[in-house]
Amino acid sequence: MTSTSARLLTLLGLLEAARTWSGPELAERLGVTTRTVRTDVERLRDLGYPVDAVSGVGGGYRLGAGAVLPPLLLDDDEAVAITLGLVGVADGSVTGIEESSVRALTKLERILPPRLRTRAAAIRDSTATVRRADSRIDPAMITAIANACRDHEGLRFDYTTGEGVTALRHVDPQRLVHHRRWYLVGYDTDRADWRTFRLDRIRLRTPGGPRFRPRPDPDGDAAAYLDRVFGERARRVQVTVTLEVPAAEVVDWLRPEWGEVTAIDDRHCRFRTASDSYELAAISIGLIGVPFRVEEPPEFAEYVRAMGHRLLDATVKP
Repeated sequence: MTSTSARLLTLLGLLEAARTWSGPELAERLGVTTRTVRTDVERLRDLGYPVDAVSGVGGGYRLGAGAVLPPLLLDDDEAVAITLGLVGVADGSVTGIEESSVRALTKLERILPPRLRTRAAAIRDSTATVRRADSRIDPAMITAIANACRDHEGLRFDYTTGEGVTALRHVDPQRLVHHRRWYLVGYDTDRADWRTFRLDRIRLRTPGGPRFRPRPDPDGDAAAYLDRVFGERARRVQVTVTLEVPAAEVVDWLRPEWGEVTAIDDRHCRFRTASDSYELAAISIGLIGVPFRVEEPPEFAEYVRAMGHRLLDATVKP
């Protein structure tokens, strides 16, 4: 917070007291000149706070009628940031947090100046959030893991993998990362390596693990590490197919991140791609909508053949 903002907050706190302050009194309290006091009062008025000037003997400054709540000093960008944050957490990913965020947003709007209150209300009323129901997290779990990250206290928890296997894990927690779902990035002491864990698959045990010496974030940034892990998981299998179409007909609309297209002749091109599984690779290539032939690996050819039989069987009348 800048010194000017801090001073304005102090000035608002003084004016909140049910009394009238003279310019010299405020100047003494704030350690500034009376000219600076007048300038600060004008700043508050520009922000929408009702500061009245009382003339005559014993005159000075006081908050106008209706300013009974503690004022909140935010600029436009700060008000937008807080509003977006409160609206965003209502995505349903944290159990019961939707009502809490609405209550907090209501309180925020009450103590914002009228101009910023209008902007916050516009954002709230014009924003829709897709709510998740498949991975809702108990806020108590987020708090417990966040405290362990802060205090460098180890965790013990049962973790269920995507394949349905549950095992006890001993982890030194590093960071919580929200990436459409909530994840924990931590150092798995049994495997002596960094790992990522979906919070909705964690069941904490008590007591937790021992305290540990803090480590630097993996890759220098836990969020960047999570992105890299996801990228590696999305490229577990690599396949190559021949598309029975000239390269020029597909290269312009196939994004570079989808794979590499190279011309073979004026009627065929080669398409190399990487995916998380043979299933996703087969579906992605099939969606190109042209005949193709699998070059490699042989396992992918077998998978596509089996998928073709399943699709054909689905068209046979009983």
